[in-house]
This record gives sequence, structure tokens and C-alpha cells, in this order.
Amino acid sequence: MDVISEGDMVPVFELRDASNKIVRSSDFQGRRHVIYFYPKDFTPGCTTEADEFSKLYDTFRDNGIEVVGISPDDVKSHDKFCKKMDIRYPLLADVDKTVSKMFGVWDKKRFMGREYMGVLRSTFLVDEDGTIFKVYPKVRPAGHPKQVLDDYTDLKSKEK
Repeated sequence: MDVISEGDMVPVFELRDASNKIVRSSDFQGRRHVIYFYPKDFTPGCTTEADEFSKLYDTFRDNGIEVVGISPDDVKSHDKFCKKMDIRYPLLADVDKTVSKMFGVWDKKRFMGREYMGVLRSTFLVDEDGTIFKVYPKVRPAGHPKQVLDDYTDLKSKEK
């Protein structure tokens, strides 16, 4: 399965957030945003990544960029995760993995010699018209949100 690439348009989707509200890809039209895919709520790497995005959330917003997290966990799990971690940005429930497959991040993984299907931790930076302008495959959680913010700031300064 191929990951969508820089220059591709964000696929049209709708998923439910932690409060069970429907969120559509079109809701972010006209705004730059980060879409990050992560494997599972409450796991060490996912907790680190969510916490770091949360700590930088106001800075992202001040720079005109929204943050959206997507995982196969259900709405109830996302609700608990958001409350425990004080996450103020939307976490979307991709329970049937449709959106993960559309982005090409649902694929084979290996852990301790075992092969299984799962979410490949990946991030996509999207511009105002829905075009992906930066892709981060195989993300390492610690420090990644700061890297995304720095890269966004660099891209923004080049536009001036």
C-alpha cells in the first residue's frame, strides 16, 4: 500500500471525534493543518506524541495551523485519552481503518519477530486548499511535534 505523497490532495473523509461529533476533512478547508496517525491510545509512544502536540498546541494555533490525531481506537477510548492527557485538539476514531487505508498508513508491521497489520505512525502537513505539502513516514514520537512546528515555520518563511 502506498502512502499518499506530497502534492496529493487530502482524501475526503468523515470520522467521529472524542465527543462523538462528526468531523469532516472539509472542516479544515481554508486552514493549514497537521494530520497525524498513531497506533493506540495510552501506549507509551502515542502518549508521548499526544503530550508533545498538546504542549505545543497553542503555538501551532498561533501560527495558523490546526492539529488532528487519528487512530483505530473508538470514541470512548479517545474521550478517556483526551481527558487524561488534557488534549484540546480533535482525536478522530478510525475504527474500520478506512481513512488509515486511504492515507496508506495501514500496513504490515513487525514486533518481536511477529508480523501483523497496524497503523504506521505517520504525519501529513496540509495547506489551506487541502494539498499535502509535507509527509513524515515512520515517525519517532519524542520530539516529532517540535520538528513539525519547526518545518512548518521554515516553509512559511520561504513563502515570504
